[in-house]
Amino acid sequence: MKNFMKEFRDFAVKGNVIDLAVWVIIGAAFGKIVTSIVEDLVMPVVGKMIWNVDFSNLYIPLSEKITEWMSLAQAKAVGPVIAYGNFITVLINFLIIAFCIFLVVKALMKAMPKKKEEPKPKWPTDVELLTEIRDLLKDEKKDHKKEK
Repeated sequence: MKNFMKEFRDFAVKGNVIDLAVWVIIGAAFGKIVTSIVEDLVMPVVGKMIWNVDFSNLYIPLSEKITEWMSLAQAKAVGPVIAYGNFITVLINFLIIAFCIFLVVKALMKAMPKKKEEPKPKWPTDVELLTEIRDLLKDEKKDHKKEK
Protein backbone atom coordinates (compact mmCIF):
# COMPACT_ATOMS: atom_id res chain seq x y z
CA MET A 1 0.00 0.00 0.00
CA LYS A 2 2.86 2.39 0.78
CA ASN A 3 4.41 1.72 -2.62
CA PHE A 4 1.07 2.45 -4.31
CA MET A 5 0.70 5.75 -2.42
CA LYS A 6 4.27 6.73 -3.30
CA GLU A 7 3.62 6.03 -6.98
CA PHE A 8 0.40 8.04 -6.87
CA ARG A 9 2.12 10.97 -5.14
CA ASP A 10 4.93 10.93 -7.73
CA PHE A 11 2.35 10.90 -10.51
CA ALA A 12 0.19 13.68 -9.03
CA VAL A 13 3.11 15.99 -8.30
CA LYS A 14 4.65 15.75 -11.76
CA GLY A 15 4.46 18.92 -13.81
CA ASN A 16 2.38 17.35 -16.59
CA VAL A 17 -0.55 16.55 -14.30
CA ILE A 18 -0.51 20.01 -12.76
CA ASP A 19 -0.29 21.60 -16.21
CA LEU A 20 -3.23 19.50 -17.35
CA ALA A 21 -5.30 20.59 -14.34
CA VAL A 22 -4.55 24.24 -15.06
CA TRP A 23 -5.53 23.82 -18.72
CA VAL A 24 -8.79 22.08 -17.76
CA ILE A 25 -9.71 24.98 -15.47
CA ILE A 26 -8.81 27.55 -18.12
CA GLY A 27 -10.77 25.55 -20.70
CA ALA A 28 -13.87 25.48 -18.50
CA ALA A 29 -13.67 29.25 -18.00
CA PHE A 30 -13.11 29.75 -21.74
CA GLY A 31 -16.17 27.57 -22.45
CA LYS A 32 -18.32 29.81 -20.24
CA ILE A 33 -17.03 32.91 -22.02
CA VAL A 34 -17.79 31.45 -25.43
CA THR A 35 -21.24 30.31 -24.26
CA SER A 36 -22.00 33.84 -23.12
CA ILE A 37 -20.72 35.31 -26.39
CA VAL A 38 -22.91 32.95 -28.41
CA GLU A 39 -26.06 33.23 -26.29
CA ASP A 40 -25.84 36.94 -25.45
CA LEU A 41 -24.15 38.47 -28.51
CA VAL A 42 -24.19 36.21 -31.57
CA MET A 43 -27.61 34.56 -31.43
CA PRO A 44 -29.61 37.79 -30.83
CA VAL A 45 -27.92 39.36 -33.90
CA VAL A 46 -28.53 36.24 -36.00
CA GLY A 47 -32.13 36.12 -34.76
CA LYS A 48 -32.63 39.78 -35.65
CA MET A 49 -31.29 39.16 -39.16
CA ILE A 50 -33.70 36.20 -39.59
CA TRP A 51 -37.13 37.79 -39.12
CA ASN A 52 -36.67 38.70 -35.43
CA VAL A 53 -36.42 35.06 -34.35
CA ASP A 54 -35.70 34.30 -30.69
CA PHE A 55 -33.64 31.10 -30.87
CA SER A 56 -33.98 30.47 -27.14
CA ASN A 57 -37.74 29.89 -27.60
CA LEU A 58 -37.76 27.81 -30.79
CA TYR A 59 -39.29 24.41 -30.16
CA ILE A 60 -41.61 21.77 -31.58
CA PRO A 61 -44.36 20.79 -29.14
CA LEU A 62 -44.91 17.07 -28.62
CA SER A 63 -48.03 17.52 -26.51
CA GLU A 64 -51.43 18.87 -27.51
CA LYS A 65 -51.56 20.83 -24.23
CA ILE A 66 -48.79 23.17 -25.45
CA THR A 67 -49.91 26.29 -27.32
CA GLU A 68 -47.88 28.50 -29.68
CA TRP A 69 -47.70 31.50 -27.37
CA MET A 70 -45.93 29.61 -24.56
CA SER A 71 -42.26 30.22 -23.90
CA LEU A 72 -39.92 27.25 -23.96
CA ALA A 73 -39.82 27.10 -20.14
CA GLN A 74 -43.63 27.14 -19.94
CA ALA A 75 -43.94 24.52 -22.69
CA LYS A 76 -41.43 22.22 -20.94
CA ALA A 77 -43.47 22.51 -17.75
CA VAL A 78 -46.62 21.41 -19.60
CA GLY A 79 -45.17 18.59 -21.72
CA PRO A 80 -42.34 17.30 -23.89
CA VAL A 81 -40.81 19.52 -26.57
CA ILE A 82 -38.00 19.37 -29.11
CA ALA A 83 -35.98 22.50 -28.31
CA TYR A 84 -34.20 22.89 -31.64
CA GLY A 85 -33.40 26.56 -30.92
CA ASN A 86 -31.22 25.50 -27.99
CA PHE A 87 -29.61 22.87 -30.18
CA ILE A 88 -28.69 25.47 -32.82
CA THR A 89 -27.20 27.70 -30.11
CA VAL A 90 -25.15 24.84 -28.63
CA LEU A 91 -23.99 23.79 -32.12
CA ILE A 92 -22.72 27.30 -32.88
CA ASN A 93 -21.09 27.36 -29.43
CA PHE A 94 -19.30 24.07 -30.21
CA LEU A 95 -18.10 25.29 -33.61
CA ILE A 96 -16.60 28.44 -32.10
CA ILE A 97 -14.83 26.49 -29.34
CA ALA A 98 -13.57 23.87 -31.82
CA PHE A 99 -12.22 26.63 -34.08
CA CYS A 100 -10.46 28.34 -31.15
CA ILE A 101 -8.89 25.05 -30.03
CA PHE A 102 -7.73 24.46 -33.61
CA LEU A 103 -6.04 27.88 -33.64
CA VAL A 104 -4.35 27.25 -30.26
CA VAL A 105 -3.06 23.81 -31.31
CA LYS A 106 -1.83 25.22 -34.62
CA ALA A 107 0.04 28.01 -32.80
CA LEU A 108 1.55 25.54 -30.32
CA MET A 109 2.72 23.26 -33.13
CA LYS A 110 4.47 26.21 -34.80
CA ALA A 111 6.08 27.26 -31.51
CA MET A 112 7.39 23.80 -30.65
CA PRO A 113 10.86 22.99 -31.92
CA LYS A 114 10.75 20.49 -34.73
CA LYS A 115 12.63 17.27 -34.29
CA LYS A 116 15.17 16.64 -36.98
CA GLU A 117 14.52 13.39 -38.69
CA GLU A 118 17.55 11.21 -39.03
CA PRO A 119 17.96 9.89 -42.53
CA LYS A 120 16.63 6.40 -42.78
CA PRO A 121 19.10 3.77 -43.90
CA LYS A 122 18.73 3.17 -47.60
CA TRP A 123 17.77 -0.39 -48.31
CA PRO A 124 18.85 -1.83 -51.62
CA THR A 125 16.15 -2.31 -54.21
CA ASP A 126 15.19 -5.72 -55.58
CA VAL A 127 17.19 -5.11 -58.75
CA GLU A 128 20.30 -4.16 -56.76
CA LEU A 129 20.00 -7.29 -54.62
CA LEU A 130 19.53 -9.53 -57.64
CA THR A 131 22.50 -7.91 -59.39
CA GLU A 132 24.68 -8.47 -56.34
CA ILE A 133 23.60 -12.12 -56.09
CA ARG A 134 24.33 -12.62 -59.80
CA ASP A 135 27.80 -11.12 -59.45
CA LEU A 136 28.56 -13.29 -56.42
CA LEU A 137 27.46 -16.38 -58.30
CA LYS A 138 29.67 -15.41 -61.28
CA ASP A 139 32.67 -14.94 -58.99
CA GLU A 140 32.01 -18.27 -57.30
CA LYS A 141 31.71 -19.98 -60.70
CA LYS A 142 35.05 -18.50 -61.79
CA ASP A 143 36.72 -19.61 -58.55
CA HIS A 144 35.30 -23.07 -59.00
CA LYS A 145 36.74 -23.33 -62.57
CA LYS A 146 40.18 -22.18 -61.39
CA GLU A 147 40.30 -24.94 -58.78
CA LYS A 148 39.78 -27.63 -61.38
